[in-house]
Amino acid sequence: MSPRPCSIQPLHCCSLCGIPPHGTDRSAARTFSQHCVASALWDSSEMDSYLIQVKGQASLRDVHLSLHGKCPSSGSVKSRKPHWAVRASDMSKRTFNPIRAIVDSMEVTPNPQKPLISLSLGDPTVFGNLPSDEAVIRAMKDALDTGNYNGYSPSVGYQSSRELVAKYYSCLEAPLEAQDVILTSGCSQAIELALAVLANPGQNILVPRPGFSLYKTLALSMGVEVKFYNLLPEKSWEADLKQMEALVDDKTACLIVNNPSNPCGSVFSKSHLQKIVAVASRQCVPILADEIYAEMVFEDCKYEALATVSSSVPILSCGGLAKRWLVPGWRMGWILIHDRRDIFGKEIRDGLVRLSQRILGPCTVVQGALGGILCWTSPEFYHNTLSFLKSNADLCYTALSAVCGLNPVQPSGAMYLMVGIHMEHFPEFENDVEFTECLIAEQSVFCLPATCFEYPNFFRVVLTVPADMMAEACRRIRQFCEQHYRGEEGPQELECDK
Repeated sequence: MSPRPCSIQPLHCCSLCGIPPHGTDRSAARTFSQHCVASALWDSSEMDSYLIQVKGQASLRDVHLSLHGKCPSSGSVKSRKPHWAVRASDMSKRTFNPIRAIVDSMEVTPNPQKPLISLSLGDPTVFGNLPSDEAVIRAMKDALDTGNYNGYSPSVGYQSSRELVAKYYSCLEAPLEAQDVILTSGCSQAIELALAVLANPGQNILVPRPGFSLYKTLALSMGVEVKFYNLLPEKSWEADLKQMEALVDDKTACLIVNNPSNPCGSVFSKSHLQKIVAVASRQCVPILADEIYAEMVFEDCKYEALATVSSSVPILSCGGLAKRWLVPGWRMGWILIHDRRDIFGKEIRDGLVRLSQRILGPCTVVQGALGGILCWTSPEFYHNTLSFLKSNADLCYTALSAVCGLNPVQPSGAMYLMVGIHMEHFPEFENDVEFTECLIAEQSVFCLPATCFEYPNFFRVVLTVPADMMAEACRRIRQFCEQHYRGEEGPQELECDK
């Protein structure tokens, strides 16, 4: 609102306080009015604030005016003493990463007599044994050499790059066009945008347990409640459908489905996906499909994109280059909008575009390389990567299946394996966190406790390490368990039948 000036009329009351001046000349009236203005008091319970400038003899002063026609006495003036009061935002205080919280709280030093073997980080590039395909690297170099991708792109990505992704994933059962693709800075940002467009503070989302911790981290920071539906290890980590459906209420914003799974390494069958879609259809709940491990399934299994088994439920599918092409640091992801019945409509699409504008789009050089990456990557590269992961999975599963007190669950894809711990046979440890801490201290093998994934008494093994390192890690885990295993009546040889 514009400042309201102090207007003085000769031989009249002060226009601010309504009290006649002492005298009748213009100078006396002006002086009196300035005195009233300078002594005005701001009280938020009784006044509205108008900022004005009053010209005094030496300077300009900012004052607040009463809108109730009264001018408080000069004795009641209160001055504000400036002070620093910088505080972290509520959103930052709500943001919580379970993995970081647990790992950072571990006060443990690896055994200095044994080199550390880390089976904890889901980055396939760490050990250098899984390079990306030569065609992928060449596509990046070619894009850089053109000099055409050094500037900003549209926040949703170049139209040509979106067309390439749409063409790559489009199929008869789930057709896609460029307008159905939003390019993002990695799959993590794709998940963030999808959650942000679907859920408001006070609503809830359904999340798998065990599941990727980022879902909870993002939801809590947005003020969104997380409800966990269980995955069942005895059924190769299929979802508990009855429990899932019972969690839905009128505040449920979306259902998250992660397939293939991190941390389980499981792959849902087509029939199980259809049952999940049926739950979403009955309850009218959209699905956020985290499919970053799409096509990363072992030879005895078949991957089905969730959108191909449903034409009625709207789905936001999140994916990217990180895992299948082994370039997580390139930060290229996407959202695929599957909405053949136009349930999302214009509102969700426009919302995704607006949310994408908070940053200026994903890396333009990688966008420029997408044509070569998606079209030139050799089938042998995919095959060799999956063969390696399958070999390590079989090695680890076989070795740990023979260890007393452990119960590994055979994976079918991705790059992880979950191992159950029969804690009753390891009484000196209260939980999986203490178990894995001691494993680090004694054997220098670092596995993430599954409490990080909301599923206690398991630990997760990453399968991307070199084969000899995987074999050595399994040998050390066996040695550790043999040392600490206790039967009901005594040491392991009296109880363990493995």
